[in-house]
Amino acid sequence: MNTKKVWFVTGASKGLGLTLTKKLLAQGFSVAATSRSKMSLIEEIGEENKTFLPIEMDLTENQKVKDGIDATISHFGRIDVLVNNAGYSQIGTLEELSEKEVETNFNVNVFGSLNVIRNASPYLRKQQSGHIFNLSSIGGYTGNFAGFGIYCSTKFAVAGFTEALAEEMKPFGVNTTLVYPGYFRTNFLSEGSVQTPANPIEDYKAAREMELAHINDINGNQPNDPEKAADVFIALSQQENPPVHFFMGEDAYHYANLKIETIQKAMEENQVLGNSTGFIN
Repeated sequence: MNTKKVWFVTGASKGLGLTLTKKLLAQGFSVAATSRSKMSLIEEIGEENKTFLPIEMDLTENQKVKDGIDATISHFGRIDVLVNNAGYSQIGTLEELSEKEVETNFNVNVFGSLNVIRNASPYLRKQQSGHIFNLSSIGGYTGNFAGFGIYCSTKFAVAGFTEALAEEMKPFGVNTTLVYPGYFRTNFLSEGSVQTPANPIEDYKAAREMELAHINDINGNQPNDPEKAADVFIALSQQENPPVHFFMGEDAYHYANLKIETIQKAMEENQVLGNSTGFIN
């Protein structure tokens, strides 16, 4: 039964999306894979066939997303597992980034995923089954990285709407999992993928240091293996009761625990003041 599942994977021409797509096809699943360039999918994976459908799709254009979903249904008859993987990292402090740079990051990372969900949900509701994976980031759980505030805020948004989505889709037998990946050794931080501010401000030394650390030091040395991440997605898709929240990678667990400890400490230290706002009976 599992080998007959149809997966829909966005951002599949490189990185984690490409690794997942290749592994799924090798294990007998059917995959509709999307990218802004259909040719890049064909070059990396192969021509369209009965188990593989390459789709050129701009996530930010709702009609094109609808067309891609409809093409998948026409080709395979259904969608069982949806992976909202496409996205990119926009580096830059809040002051540095232009309105356009911010909007573009939100359009891809947030509104792009919402376009996919909006157009796939009618089919998932009708078939009363399915599994939606929305990729956030550990930066969607803890945002204290100078120069990554906008990127983190897009991933916080993904986390917020996914929690609601899980409740909305539950009555229809559709599972929803919010994935917080740590650092995986893909081209996510490589030139052409990560975006840096068009007009950097010299005064933001901490942000520049964080930016250079990611591009020069972390890039190529990420601790997590995308092949193992692909195995994790497949394993989660086969669970009877998959989690809504899933942290992926030891580094993700490390940063999440630091955030949890910080919040708990702040709540304990300010509990009396925080609870002082109620009406006195």
